[in-house]
Amino acid sequence: MSEQQRHTAADARVDRTRDSAAPPVSGADSASKEPAAHRADDDPGAGHAFTWIEAARILLVALAATAVWFRVWEPLSAVSVIGVLGLLVGGWPIFREAVENLLARRMTMELSMTIAIVAAAAITQFFTALVITLFVLVAEVLEDMTVSRGRRAIRDLLEFLPRAIMVRRAGGVCEVDAQTLIPGDAVLVNPGARIPVDGAVIAGHSFVDQSRVTGESLPVEKTPGADVFAGSINQSGALEIRAERIGRDTSFGKIIEAVEQAERSRAPVLRLADRLAGYLVYFALGAALLTYLLTRDIRSTISVIIVAGACGIAAGTPLAILGAIGRAARGGAIVKGGLYLEQLGRVDTVVLDKTGTLTFGHPEIRALHPVAGVEAHALLETAAAAELRSEHPLGKTIVEHARAAGCTLVEPERFGYQPGRGIDATIAGEQVYVGNLTLLRDHGISVPDALANAHRGSTEVYVARGGMLLGAIEIADLVRPEAHSAVAAVQALGVRTVLLTGDTRAVAESVAAQLGIAEVRAELLPEDKRAYIEGLVGDRRIVAMVGDGINDAPALIAAQVGLAMGSGTDVARESADVVLLGNDLGRLGETLALARRTRRIIWVNFAGTIGVDAFGIALAAAGLLNPLLAAFIHVASELVFILNSARLLPGRQRHGDRARQEREQATVSP
Repeated sequence: MSEQQRHTAADARVDRTRDSAAPPVSGADSASKEPAAHRADDDPGAGHAFTWIEAARILLVALAATAVWFRVWEPLSAVSVIGVLGLLVGGWPIFREAVENLLARRMTMELSMTIAIVAAAAITQFFTALVITLFVLVAEVLEDMTVSRGRRAIRDLLEFLPRAIMVRRAGGVCEVDAQTLIPGDAVLVNPGARIPVDGAVIAGHSFVDQSRVTGESLPVEKTPGADVFAGSINQSGALEIRAERIGRDTSFGKIIEAVEQAERSRAPVLRLADRLAGYLVYFALGAALLTYLLTRDIRSTISVIIVAGACGIAAGTPLAILGAIGRAARGGAIVKGGLYLEQLGRVDTVVLDKTGTLTFGHPEIRALHPVAGVEAHALLETAAAAELRSEHPLGKTIVEHARAAGCTLVEPERFGYQPGRGIDATIAGEQVYVGNLTLLRDHGISVPDALANAHRGSTEVYVARGGMLLGAIEIADLVRPEAHSAVAAVQALGVRTVLLTGDTRAVAESVAAQLGIAEVRAELLPEDKRAYIEGLVGDRRIVAMVGDGINDAPALIAAQVGLAMGSGTDVARESADVVLLGNDLGRLGETLALARRTRRIIWVNFAGTIGVDAFGIALAAAGLLNPLLAAFIHVASELVFILNSARLLPGRQRHGDRARQEREQATVSP
């Protein structure tokens, strides 16, 4: 088989796996049910656990070093047989990687360490060579184990969809594995269960919490024909759903792919780390050659090669970016690439959209508008009584407000719900309608134009009783509760904030005053928003734009970093570089602070590596550093820089959080 054929076959296997594999579940049976595509040992991006082969290799090298130190079994006077065997067995992974990199014309630390090991063995310093090998093996294992923690954040995202799914096939209901699900299947989802597919409701009526996917804070009513998303929670009624997209093709799957793509992307700082690592290898070899030419001391020359190295940069930089992306993902911010994380760490201006970004989808009764001759109390009391049995978010808001106002609520004698229109009920023998204009006009109740058109931008719930209009209840969104702290957190970082909106100046300035935003640009068209962002970029500002709508997409693209709210439109989420899931604006400040912390850690690693190398090379060239001590300094500094980067890795999930997640991990049942 040709090289091209091998790649084609491999790509086909990957595509089939991605199309069919469903994310694994957590819990006791995850080991038996987890598809091969998601096992840690099959996933090249998952890191790897400490295997018995690695443990055996480290143990053999340690025993060989001990035997050489105590001069156990030395049949040959010039060569330690145990030392040679220990180096061949223990150093094989290092030597193999060095040769592969050399053939690929990549200058890496494995090559310089191989030269150091071989050189130490050549002057019969087998103990030193074995200790160098042991240090490198242990460091690589610790590095891999640390990196695997970062990748765990991605695998945690895969635990949200159910594995066992109930479907209707051939007139009956059966349970199938997620891997065998096909588009067109009729999927049954009970209340409290997670929806496993993207599709359309065939039958049933329910409210669905889709905040995990779209970020909408309120449950969304679902009736036949409505779209649903994988990863959302069915709350109140049984649904039958026609599967349209499964696995990696679902909205939730796209979120996972965005995180995985972010992990694979390379930021400018990461490319700089690669280049600097290569330069330091050349520098180490050059310094070693110069040391030998000046001193003719092979021990000092080998010490120079051993002590110098950029492993702290080469390993620490991607680990820092991976850890930060994983931590951000666990916190609800999907960063689509290391490039955007690096740019986010340099942002000095944050531009905020108003509607849907600073305002929150939480309904509040803003005002009561009774018609002449009707008291506001009677208007509210009638509406709340009719809504007592309703599960609609607006209905619950009305009931809560009425109870807080001290209204006496009477159970309706009859309750009916018309999806998309509102409530028709019977209270004290009188017909009551609570809903939109369509509902009232369908039943012959006229609403004056002055009342119907009075409050643009708010939701109006109209109330009629006994064939007479009582009035309207004005319901509007609040400014997001977390918006105050989010803006304050951004400003505390020394970042300039600007409110950008197409709304009227009076409304924009009111919101800005509540949040402490001094600079406001209002009544802007989408092209005006984009032009304003481009002007800031032209002034050498590093701009992050936060928005949620189609009209924000041009501005999101124009900014160095675009951030979309999770409840935003598909266009906004696709245009953005960062998606804030769960619609929590508070994650904005957290993500900015995390990006800045990541940059600081990476630059500390840069400066530290260069400083340690320069100091170590000077000591080694002066003959003050033997090969063994040089190896210790090299590996110790590498581990320090790796552990410095590991501070960014997501912490372990608390027991309460995991228990809550497992309770949410409901299996779909009939």
